[in-house]
Amino acid sequence: MKILSAKQIKQADKLTIEKQGISSTELMERAATLVFDEIHKRLQGAPIPVKIFCGIGNNGGDGLVVGRQLIEAGYDVTICIVNYSDQRSPDFLVNYDRVKNLSKNWPVLLKAEDDLPEIKYGDFVVDAIFGVGLNRPLPGWVAELVQHINASGAFVLAIDIPSGLMADAAVADMESIIKASYTISFQVPKMAFYLPDTAPFVGDLQILDIGLDPGFLKDAPAAAELIGKAEARALYTPRQRFTHKGTYGHALIIGGSYGKIGSVCLSATAALRAGAGLVTIYAPKCGYDILQTALPEAMVITDPHKEILTNIDFDLDPDVIAFGVGVGTKEETIEAFEQLLKKNKKPMVIDADGLNILSKKNDLLGLLPEGSILTPHPKELERLIGSWEDDYEKLEKARTFTKKHKVVLLIKGTYTFTVTPNDLFINTTGNPGMATAGSGDVLTGVLAALVGQGYESLRATILGVYLHGKAGDIAAERFSYEGVVAGDIAKNTGAAIFDLFETEKTNIS
Repeated sequence: MKILSAKQIKQADKLTIEKQGISSTELMERAATLVFDEIHKRLQGAPIPVKIFCGIGNNGGDGLVVGRQLIEAGYDVTICIVNYSDQRSPDFLVNYDRVKNLSKNWPVLLKAEDDLPEIKYGDFVVDAIFGVGLNRPLPGWVAELVQHINASGAFVLAIDIPSGLMADAAVADMESIIKASYTISFQVPKMAFYLPDTAPFVGDLQILDIGLDPGFLKDAPAAAELIGKAEARALYTPRQRFTHKGTYGHALIIGGSYGKIGSVCLSATAALRAGAGLVTIYAPKCGYDILQTALPEAMVITDPHKEILTNIDFDLDPDVIAFGVGVGTKEETIEAFEQLLKKNKKPMVIDADGLNILSKKNDLLGLLPEGSILTPHPKELERLIGSWEDDYEKLEKARTFTKKHKVVLLIKGTYTFTVTPNDLFINTTGNPGMATAGSGDVLTGVLAALVGQGYESLRATILGVYLHGKAGDIAAERFSYEGVVAGDIAKNTGAAIFDLFETEKTNIS
């Protein structure tokens, strides 16, 4: 699913009105009626006080339509107009008159902080103050109203976007954004819904198809692309019957140090579960017995040193090399990594201490094979690209980094981002149970397996992140968020592939 900018959404509205021969008021009625339907479906006529806060633009017009229909359905509704300006949109005025003609209880006009109404814990609040057109900070007393709503403890449903949040720009005042319990947005999601700074304001999210012009939506260049099951399934290459282990690539997993052999074991397990034909582990000598016992399917080569990596030398021709999990940052290991980069031309997946080494020795970035995949969490990313003021600056810096070094950058998080110079992909699988030691090691193995099987780096990253998250979702369904360990994620990678085609889920204990 595409993410479009606020400007593009405005263009889509305009074109839809022209092509479908409807008025903007009719399009507003269509969209807001769908919101009413969702609210009515949930409340089922319950005698809950509904308090609707409407701005004086088109988002406020949506709120007035919803309010009118709730009144007609018999709900206890109070409509408050947030009167922050003398200018009103034409569609707001049309729907304001319709509400006034419906009842003698006209909407309450709020003009200053002294007008803030009482909001109780059990109230149902609808936020329709500002929509995606917001491009400036909230007026002072409106910011106080937002904080008043947030402090009430009421259930808050935001129409299209929580007020105070901008669809595709940074917000200076994070204290003056509606903290929605639920957001019902129109047609396409907005970038702000997925960024770490702003996503918590959205709550649960539902996207309603309001019938905007399909041709425009199809042709419009996306600001980013959401990756769900349909998109991941399109990236998957099914296996052919007449193949063998050599068909599916040889992945070399280099990692581990004394006390951290488990990390490389997790990566190798995930690589096998994600379909690698052959997996070889290169680890310190202290890991030999552990790895041969824990993972008989993998081959093991050991470094001359007992506890760390010092001289990465192998007589293999792997299709992909994964480096970094559990290796540490000793000087001998850094030197060994540098020598590996100088002689290796195959694509690499670099994680954990591999990233920390690159941050310490920036000159090594120039040795990365083109198409390598880097998988930092936020702190590792900051060490690579420098600090940022907001998420938008972070993404711009990430794009610049990928262009300079010709790599794919994967930014881990609640919504993991895959970044290239020209594209941005946002993953939708995964859950809080994956915040557990070794989860990133598993992802490294999945990515290495896919690259080794011949998936181009970007395609491997998008699909691998999706499968990794889905494997975590399947594990959490069985063990709970708290009960998930990284090994469960690795073991359920195959089940995640099954799920792409909606076959019965197979959970492995």
